[in-house]
Amino acid sequence: MPELPEVETIKRSLEKKLLGTVITEVKIYLPKVIRLQTQNAFIQQIAGKKIIGLGRRGKYLLIHLSENLTLVIHLRMTGRLVYTPPCTPEKHTHAVFVLDSGFELHFNDTRQFGKIILSPSNELDAVPGLKDLGIEPLDENFDKNVFRRDLRRRRAKIKSLLLDQTFIAGLGNIYVDEALHRARINPQRIAASLKPREVTNLYHAIRKVLREGIKNRGTTFRDYVDGDGRMGNYQGLLRVYSREGQPCLNCETEIKRMKLSGRSSYFCPRCQKAK
Repeated sequence: MPELPEVETIKRSLEKKLLGTVITEVKIYLPKVIRLQTQNAFIQQIAGKKIIGLGRRGKYLLIHLSENLTLVIHLRMTGRLVYTPPCTPEKHTHAVFVLDSGFELHFNDTRQFGKIILSPSNELDAVPGLKDLGIEPLDENFDKNVFRRDLRRRRAKIKSLLLDQTFIAGLGNIYVDEALHRARINPQRIAASLKPREVTNLYHAIRKVLREGIKNRGTTFRDYVDGDGRMGNYQGLLRVYSREGQPCLNCETEIKRMKLSGRSSYFCPRCQKAK
């Protein structure tokens, strides 16, 4: 699933291309990707609107339109949003936004879990999925002292807690594993058990791996591409994620994998000792 760095990369790759363009036509090939309203109502509302800005909230891409409307797009597991010259839609293309620039924006999704919502821009806080998101980890309001206070109140395992989008928005399996390894914290540690020094290390590790992910245009293993259709580069810099059986880059101990809350977690048993 595209995480914060991937969605931010998509936003940045599309921003200059889309700003100021007008959506002249919308073609929907899979009506269920449109949520909260009918396909026809969606098309009628969006046709003729100008794209005036792009944003991101957690793993959601926001395309702000004229007349107080915003497209809220969640790519889920396999979604892609690609800017392209007019072409025959691929097999799994579910929506096409035709632009007055002569280009098109294609939304395709092999697994069909992605969704598109059209909302009044001043009512985004009420949109399902958006309304309950936690703090943005790269925001200046993400304060390490508040982070320490919030962790002290939680009895959940730290890996599971960091994946909780209502706690921190945008983190997923890849970047949580990488941040925990940088901070030398075992994924099974109870959040409240972390010492102040460990919380500080984790705080900085989260921000560092996210910034590195953005700098390297995200992580591609299979489906993710940016708005230009280009793969990310961060997969070559990962220290633990998907590296089971390979040596830890810190200590050369073999990287292990375990199941935690139904998900694979990769860690170094020496650098990230269970306590």
